[in-house]
Amino acid sequence: MTQSALTITANECCVIGWDVGGAHLKAVQLNTLGQVIAVSQVYCPLWRGLSVLEGAISQVFTELEANTTIAAHFVTMTAELVDIFPNRQAGVMQIAQLLRQKLAGELMFYAGKQGFVDYALVKAHSADIASMNWLASVELVAHHRQQALFVDIGSTTTDIALIRDGKAQVQGFNDATRLQTDELVYSGVVRTPLMAVAQKISFLGHQVNVTAEHFATTADVYTLTGDLPPAGNMAETADGAEKSEQASARRIARMIGWDAQDASLSDWRALAYAFKQKQLQQIKQAILSQINLTGDVANLCIVGAGVGDFLVCELAQKMGLQYEVIANLTSVGEGVKLVSEIKKKASICFPAYAVAFLGMTSRNANTPT
Repeated sequence: MTQSALTITANECCVIGWDVGGAHLKAVQLNTLGQVIAVSQVYCPLWRGLSVLEGAISQVFTELEANTTIAAHFVTMTAELVDIFPNRQAGVMQIAQLLRQKLAGELMFYAGKQGFVDYALVKAHSADIASMNWLASVELVAHHRQQALFVDIGSTTTDIALIRDGKAQVQGFNDATRLQTDELVYSGVVRTPLMAVAQKISFLGHQVNVTAEHFATTADVYTLTGDLPPAGNMAETADGAEKSEQASARRIARMIGWDAQDASLSDWRALAYAFKQKQLQQIKQAILSQINLTGDVANLCIVGAGVGDFLVCELAQKMGLQYEVIANLTSVGEGVKLVSEIKKKASICFPAYAVAFLGMTSRNANTPT
């Protein structure tokens, strides 16, 4: 479908798209023309209980300053995976129930290939709703780009999806299959423990073993390399301490059995770059497995999103592929200040933007004129 087929009319009130994750709650507010007017991301460690989500929703409304009438809320989620729930269906149901209590007005849930469903149908479609935020993103990108490889590197995971002829060409529609086919890689730029990135690493001319301890995360790596802005690093550190370069050096040193004072800050920065290369290689292999499915590499463009889009850009350059930032596909409302900043936030929260736009389009198509 082309962009012209995505019709947004100007006779509706604003909508909000919600991406309910296990560690972050993301929300994007669109105006009557489907343009972004506000974005909010709140740290939401849901493993501590549903009350955390309640507080996060209230904080989002405060940040959005949603003083206009909200016509509808469109929701996608991955938070059903959090281990406070006995299984995915229970997680979907409990989250949906809480959202029904907290969000006034029309409430619709994104059920992947089944489209949008209301609360009454959530239980019947819980498997379609669970962890389907990536597909909302892919659907929206496919409206804009006929041939693309969508790569969204977030705080915790990486989503990879091939788009051919304006349609998603994916092998898996659940986490188990997507993990098996390299369409989902559990590696992100904030929360991933470094022991999951490498078992051996180069340091001061030697290959050393990496401790199997949760001493440091990728946020420490990208704090030291300078790639991760403070606004993108909302999660708690491995030791609960501050997020300075010195603190990151202390944590990363422990990953190889050292203390920070045993070497210089430049040495710990070099170690961070070594971990970065390991993660780049990990994600590159997953991307290559998707590229091998298409014979038209010359016309393939990598579209990058997420807080780790800097890695997507670097990978595209290393692989000699075209690269496009997701911000190019994002429309911002007239009069909104700091447009580039809003576009960057929308890129980090792209599933929330996608589900809002797709939901608004679907709603308008089903509304009698």
